Amino acid sequence: MRSSWQLQEAKNRLSEVIDRACTEGPQRVMRRGQGHLVIVSCEEYDRFDPPRQGYREFFADSPLAGTDLRIDRIALLSGAGS
Repeated sequence: MRSSWQLQEAKNRLSEVIDRACTEGPQRVMRRGQGHLVIVSCEEYDRFDPPRQGYREFFADSPLAGTDLRIDRIALLSGAGS
């Protein structure tokens, strides 16, 4: 089970690298002897990068949702301090 590829070889055998990422797990691509990137399946990626929330969902999920919290804004005077 191979999981590390030199960049040129990964480019030449990209279909195989992708197939292995889908069946065997993440595939590391090396450049100049150092790890440069990792190719993972979409399924694997989605486990580590959940969908982002919009502002509405963020505030609806807040522990303060449904409380009587009131925040008053202070109006700033334009040109104050001049």
